[in-house]
Amino acid sequence: MPWSRRYLPSLALLRAFEAVLRAGSTTAAAEELGMSQGAVSRHIQSLEAQLGTELFLRERRALVPTEAARHYGRSVAQALDLIGRASMELTANPGGGTLSLAILPALGTRWLAPRLPAFLSAHPGVTINLATRLRAVDFEAEGFDAAIHFGAPDRPGCDHLKLGDEPLVAACAPAFLKAHPIARAEDLLRLPLLQLETRPRAWERWFAHHGIEGASPQGMIFDQFATMTQAAIAGVGVALLPEFLADAEFADGRLTRAWGEAVTGRGAYWLVWPRARADYPPLKAFRDWMGRQSLGAGG
Repeated sequence: MPWSRRYLPSLALLRAFEAVLRAGSTTAAAEELGMSQGAVSRHIQSLEAQLGTELFLRERRALVPTEAARHYGRSVAQALDLIGRASMELTANPGGGTLSLAILPALGTRWLAPRLPAFLSAHPGVTINLATRLRAVDFEAEGFDAAIHFGAPDRPGCDHLKLGDEPLVAACAPAFLKAHPIARAEDLLRLPLLQLETRPRAWERWFAHHGIEGASPQGMIFDQFATMTQAAIAGVGVALLPEFLADAEFADGRLTRAWGEAVTGRGAYWLVWPRARADYPPLKAFRDWMGRQSLGAGG
């Protein structure tokens, strides 16, 4: 063990410290923890004595956290969260394993969720906890076992499994297309072109593929495919959407192809996981199952 046990305070002291830091007073922390105000104060004093560091400045009747306490508190809060999550997972599934997975919102709801029953049926001892993330996951800080990531296989200390490319098709509402007939790629430049902030050059590459260099598309910017899809359905403009995420809208006529063929975007979808978790049984089962899926296949 690389550190002395004297640097590991009891859970009771850490809970009291975190509660006071968050609630702003020993009185509020005591009410939250179901303790007396005096007991919380003694816990804080014991923690300061064990660490040999003053954590709060006593100003009249208020406790003002030091900068060191704020920094220490962030780490303590993360540690308590991880312990709580692990305890909840063990309680929910004592005989199996739990996979904590970060997912992209559109891919998770449109593609992964309809397929999960098949995985869970084949692996009844595994529980999957899902959380959406739009940005890269900090595995160490957030405690995820794996994540579905869009971009390049460039996460340090991690391994990657390619799930598929992202073919993007220009799509709009049928009524919008009727009101704005498109005969060639250039015609789209005079229309509002909906853009995703995580794919800032998608339209530029789409136009280049269709023979138009240096295009500067204008239009609204969205942070998620779901809201951009709804805007296209409402007739706001033309959106570049992954074919496999808009199948339902094309099938029921809410969207139609505006013009041109699908263009494979830069980047791909990946399952990514820390190498330190590579042999974790629920992750191995999920990784093997994901390797047999296809992003283009129906649910």
